[in-house]
Amino acid sequence: MLNDPRSHGLWERTAPPAPQTTSLRESLSADVVIVGGGYTGLSAALHLAEAGTRVVLLEAHEIGFGGAGRNVGLINAGMWVMPDDFPKELGPHYGERLLELLGNGPALVREMIDRHAIACELERNGTLHCATDKDGLKELEERARQWQMRGAQVTLLDAAETERRIGTRAYAGSLLDSRAGTLQPLAYARGLAHAATGAGALLLTDSAAVAHEQRGGRHVVRTAQGEVSADWVVVATDAYSKGPWAVMRQEQVHLPYFNLATAPLTDNLRKSILPGREGCWDTKEILSSFRMDQAGRLVFGSVGALRGTGTAIHKNWARRSLKRLFPQLDAIDFEAEWHGRIGMTDNALPRLHRFADKVVAFCGYNGRGIAPGTTFGKILAQHILGRITEDDLPLPFTDPKLPPLRPLKEAYYEAGAQIAHLTAERF
Repeated sequence: MLNDPRSHGLWERTAPPAPQTTSLRESLSADVVIVGGGYTGLSAALHLAEAGTRVVLLEAHEIGFGGAGRNVGLINAGMWVMPDDFPKELGPHYGERLLELLGNGPALVREMIDRHAIACELERNGTLHCATDKDGLKELEERARQWQMRGAQVTLLDAAETERRIGTRAYAGSLLDSRAGTLQPLAYARGLAHAATGAGALLLTDSAAVAHEQRGGRHVVRTAQGEVSADWVVVATDAYSKGPWAVMRQEQVHLPYFNLATAPLTDNLRKSILPGREGCWDTKEILSSFRMDQAGRLVFGSVGALRGTGTAIHKNWARRSLKRLFPQLDAIDFEAEWHGRIGMTDNALPRLHRFADKVVAFCGYNGRGIAPGTTFGKILAQHILGRITEDDLPLPFTDPKLPPLRPLKEAYYEAGAQIAHLTAERF
């Protein structure tokens, strides 16, 4: 996208096309205007349009341009934090409600894919959170205990079973989450866009929101060449926020993340590496993730940005890491590479904001955008439609809270990942 092969890499090459769109060049009226064409905005647009609501969605670039088109493609349940931390952070009322909602998030994603026949390489075999050492295994044991207390379909696997499923002896064990899975993330976003358009939503791209005002009792969102007036505004730009709601980007510390994709592996290698096609990530502080796409490419990623000196450092580290994990791989080269950014909140939990009456936003997905974004989009639609009240929402409305030293932290994460990957896997 934007003539940058490192923005969306493999996903842009293999995703079905998005619906044809134009940019906003006039004044329109709608019931709801949605700003942002990622999972949250598209899910909200689809659910609203299916209910007969007049919806206009404004996307600054292309459908799925932000995190929705760049992520690894893991359909995870919950968030990074331990399940018991939800009620500790949010109180028992919101904590358990949000935990249950996000725990069921992958099921909603599968339902949307099945109902709208979205071609996005869906794999339903779960994910594996992999313990790199004894401390990591203890963490997974505790995570399993907390989820199992709530009836979740998670199973702690020993080292032998982990090796059988992944094809490496590198891990002390893993946590299998049978609720989860993988998909082609940009294909999923484009599929939601097709479904929303088919339901009657108007999707406009290359239409960045540059201003917001209230006029005649309605909200007006302006772009460079037009405007939309509506009763409601849904702001769904998250970590890529600019313009009138740039504060949503400013309240999150950006963590760079890259992915690399090999050429399709041979049939023999596919039998020995992730034969069940589970998505994986590990317990390291600077984590790694890996999974197979439908064509048998191994997609491998970690913290860091593919720019400047980081490009060679991260790619060389990835080759060394893959060789350690899977010695059966011969010369390792990559046919696609891309990176983006993850917006991290101070407690690794999402936020719900109300910027004005009937101007609402969820943000802060902390690298877990697929299921939460789909879920929160549906929740916002239900709230706008009057099907759930404010008391029924999964989070309280809060004001944005800016983290201290944000630019310094972001520079530290990018440089720190380079330093760590420069020396790792050499001995």
